[in-house]
Amino acid sequence: MPIATVNPTTGRTLRTFDALDAEGVERALAEAAATAATYRRTSFAERAALLNRAAELLEAETEEIAVTMTTEMGKPLAAARAEAAKCVKAMRWYAARAESLLADEHPDPADVRDSGASAVRVIYRPLGVVLAVMPWNFPLWQVVRFAAPALMAGNVGLLKHSSNVPQTALYLGDLFHRAGFPRGCFQTLLVGSDAVDAVLRDPRVAAATLTGSEPAGRAVAATAGDEVKKTVLELGGSDPYVVMPSADVARAARTAVTARVQNNGQSCIAAKRFIVHTEVYDEFARLFTEAMAALTVGDPMLDTTDVGPLATEAGRTDLEELVVDAVRGGARVLCGGRRPAGLTDGWFYEPTVLAGITSDMRVDQEETFGPVATLYRVDSLDEAVERANHTPFGLSSNVWTRDEAEVERFARDLEAGGVFVNGMTASHPALPFGGAKRSGYGRELSAHGIREFCNITTLWRAADPA
Repeated sequence: MPIATVNPTTGRTLRTFDALDAEGVERALAEAAATAATYRRTSFAERAALLNRAAELLEAETEEIAVTMTTEMGKPLAAARAEAAKCVKAMRWYAARAESLLADEHPDPADVRDSGASAVRVIYRPLGVVLAVMPWNFPLWQVVRFAAPALMAGNVGLLKHSSNVPQTALYLGDLFHRAGFPRGCFQTLLVGSDAVDAVLRDPRVAAATLTGSEPAGRAVAATAGDEVKKTVLELGGSDPYVVMPSADVARAARTAVTARVQNNGQSCIAAKRFIVHTEVYDEFARLFTEAMAALTVGDPMLDTTDVGPLATEAGRTDLEELVVDAVRGGARVLCGGRRPAGLTDGWFYEPTVLAGITSDMRVDQEETFGPVATLYRVDSLDEAVERANHTPFGLSSNVWTRDEAEVERFARDLEAGGVFVNGMTASHPALPFGGAKRSGYGRELSAHGIREFCNITTLWRAADPA
């Protein structure tokens, strides 16, 4: 894929960029390694001041970067503004809390006395240079939710962003530089995917984090495994949205629309499979389909638009093929299922609801990365759990019920990194984020996220001889 800004609303290429050559990559690696050696010795107060300054700059430049994101990947402008605001919040959250999250731990002396120690302390030390391979769908947030904790922990970052959001990627590197972080502390590498392997194998790179597709995750994990380097992977998702008889069905249906079409349906944590108990299935299906059909598809720069274009032409083609395959297999299209009339220049697709899904359809097992929802009717709690887990993914899940016993059952048995009850999945700086199965491993955000790229070190002191 060329490194270029291609407006998905029009399909027109606006800017192209030359990839960084081998000498440029080497300069970046050398600078990152040199900076890591000194930045790791800065205090939490120094790092917090820098990160707070970055937050101030981003807050002041929200409109500018929001327009850039919408231009490059097509999310509604209001959503782009909200994404920038979320990044500001995360920066400030980690600036205020990193020192306490990474405070030394002191095991109970009684627990370690038989080790021969007079004192034991657990300390969190930075790993060094961390490579971040990031996707286009949340081009600011995906990066900041790595960068904020990594920089506060004393690491430095190298960003390989998706090739269709180069202006957002360059903005991020510039943002941290203007905030006063030392040169080399956070750098954007404008390189293609074919350069990732060599960068990750470089001995100056200590670890990697990737948010993206399963194939991309497998490639990075394989290289990191070969080099014995730490990785955190957040991959695809096909999150279940379970509605049980005790639920507030009207509210569940309203929330379901947002849960499915947020970010034009291009979100790993979007609800994608709607699993509804037969007692409330007809009501939910009607309300959900009516609301999906009523959404306005169009120019994402307009405040009246609910759903913008898909980010890439290939992404729309992939989505169309999943829908066609399902229909051929007997699925019913309750709404949508095609490109909207009158929007011929960009990569638009109508909000779509499919019913009658069976296990032999591709859409049952593959991720629908766009505004397409699948509906399932189930007869029992057991069947709901089974259907929810009937996927290779396990990122998050949504459950609608007012029965506490059902809540506990879902919390125990759903194979996912999150269970959100009577609401939709969302990430928050204070909550660990990540998945199970083929949705990846490791956690971002919260204390768990900042500790992922730390060398958790035991400091043991011998007891004085008697």
